[in-house]
Amino acid sequence: MIINRNQLLTMAPIKDMVPQKVKQNGVSFGLGEAGYDIRIKQGVTFDNRQGRHLVFCDGRVTDGHFSLASAIEEFQMPTNLVGIVHDKSTWARQALSVFNTVIEPGWCGFLTLELAYHGNGLLEIPAGVGIAQVVFHQTAEHAQYEGKYQHQEDKPQEAKFQ
Repeated sequence: MIINRNQLLTMAPIKDMVPQKVKQNGVSFGLGEAGYDIRIKQGVTFDNRQGRHLVFCDGRVTDGHFSLASAIEEFQMPTNLVGIVHDKSTWARQALSVFNTVIEPGWCGFLTLELAYHGNGLLEIPAGVGIAQVVFHQTAEHAQYEGKYQHQEDKPQEAKFQ
């Protein structure tokens, strides 16, 4: 069952949840009808013009169509709730994909976002705007995440292989 609105506010899977949608730079964030729109902490620019494939993120420049970023929101998932990250249509319509990460029951920390740009132009994502929607589902049993990404820091985290 999808958990939304008042029950989601009561369960508080995100610290300091914004109880309604707020627009910033034309893109919304906050509590919606069926989930919560999270914000991106770092500004990210993809420049795929004229055969170039450059990514600018938080003062770093890389080559390619992919970037890691992080969410502003800090998660504190209850042990009976799982979150699924979905693309936000505003960005999907501009050829940006946000990978569909699963936020496990009992997980705490700042979410790392995996972004892929499939377009051929310039795409600028300002820091602080809504970037993805998280839909929350109640689990049949309580569970506690104890994996390698527990208590993730307030910055993008590279993959861990241990």
